[in-house]
Amino acid sequence: MKSRIRREKEQDGAMKLVMAVIKPFKLDEVREALTPLGVQGLTVTEVKGFGRQKGQTEIYRGAEYHVSFLPKVKIEVAVPAELADAVVEAIATTARTGKIGDGKIFVLDVERALRIRTGESDNSAL
Repeated sequence: MKSRIRREKEQDGAMKLVMAVIKPFKLDEVREALTPLGVQGLTVTEVKGFGRQKGQTEIYRGAEYHVSFLPKVKIEVAVPAELADAVVEAIATTARTGKIGDGKIFVLDVERALRIRTGESDNSAL
């Protein structure tokens, strides 16, 4: 009985964390694409990394050097589960340039959320 109630609660208040690593110049476009979907907030972190791109060679003052970690932006958005697919699609469509290094999107389950100021929890806290 207890596990059934817990499963029902998880389905009713299911939340997802959408984490995207994108090119920095696409940040404003992505934010503008998420606003009409009802996304009320997001967290942005400047990060560095590499994937298949494996860095790049740049020339500075006539000297050539290899940059292993390229600047990226990581966006984290907590949303109700039913909104997650729309958020992923909006980010993917907006951040796509068609060139290597466009980024990645990850979707994770969120077990619990709490708004510190008011004490609201789960979907109310988003």
